[in-house]
Amino acid sequence: MRVLVTGATGFLGSHIADELSRAGVEVRCLVRTTSDVSHLETLPGVELEHGAVEDPASVARAMREVDAVVHAAGVVKALGPAEFHRVNVEGTRNVVDAARRAVPKLRRFVHVSSLAAVGPSDDGRPVAADARRPVTHYGRSKAAAEDVVRAAAAEVPTTILRPPWIYGPRDRESLSLFVSVQRGVLPFTGHGKNTFSVIYAPDAARACVRAIHAEVPSGSTYFLEDGGVYGHKRMMEEIEQALGTRAWLRAGLPMFLTRIAATLSELGGKLRGKPVMLTRDKLHELTAPHWVCDGRDARVALGWEPSVDWTEGTRRTAAWYRERGWL
Repeated sequence: MRVLVTGATGFLGSHIADELSRAGVEVRCLVRTTSDVSHLETLPGVELEHGAVEDPASVARAMREVDAVVHAAGVVKALGPAEFHRVNVEGTRNVVDAARRAVPKLRRFVHVSSLAAVGPSDDGRPVAADARRPVTHYGRSKAAAEDVVRAAAAEVPTTILRPPWIYGPRDRESLSLFVSVQRGVLPFTGHGKNTFSVIYAPDAARACVRAIHAEVPSGSTYFLEDGGVYGHKRMMEEIEQALGTRAWLRAGLPMFLTRIAATLSELGGKLRGKPVMLTRDKLHELTAPHWVCDGRDARVALGWEPSVDWTEGTRRTAAWYRERGWL
């Protein structure tokens, strides 16, 4: 079996490549010529195809003679809405169009979306699967990408997965939280009572691989999460325990200071011509009261179970960061 993985040099994509390689599957990774492929080059059975999802010709080359696709490519930070749309929406359209031409050989097209495509929960209960209230440019681009995939479901056997906050080894975005705690600052906003669903990256990767083989109706959509709902302040305290330290500053950051920090971060990114994670648009996510979903349907339909909760996941992640000298 040969599986095409887009976004394999990214955080989740690298774990998907790991999982497929361990299973003895031939893995073809669509990678940019500028990407760091050092990890992928250590994996047995991995073939690199240079290109990008924004380039239809390279996508078509990568799609040849594959049995399944896991489309994990996308940007989580960008200089503006147009870049989110170009990569997350039009890039997805290119991969879907190439997949259409690969049918009937193609067994399954697994699309990695996000809880951000649905939006937050106002009352702390899991959001409904058919909800549609994205609050950021990123979330709107992921919702539009889902629409592209769903529109092809009659022609291409598709499964859409919506993970919430993904964390774990190799995660450079969550690293900032661990660094902050190590430096003595517990990073949370307000009272820290907002709640989250999360998923450990290797568990999310296993779900993506299970989705290749699961006999579910085309167009099926599932949330992924580890079975827990976590308060933000408590999550940061778990990072303290994983690091074996105690932060000296434990008060929530006032929202006006968060807005100032986001404005300065965004300005600095524009001056450097590089996207940053903390922007004024991103504050719409950070200020939402709850990001909670329910992955029980995925457990049943995919025959998958998460194995790592936040407490254990932060311990493993902190250990990985330290082993690699990231902390």
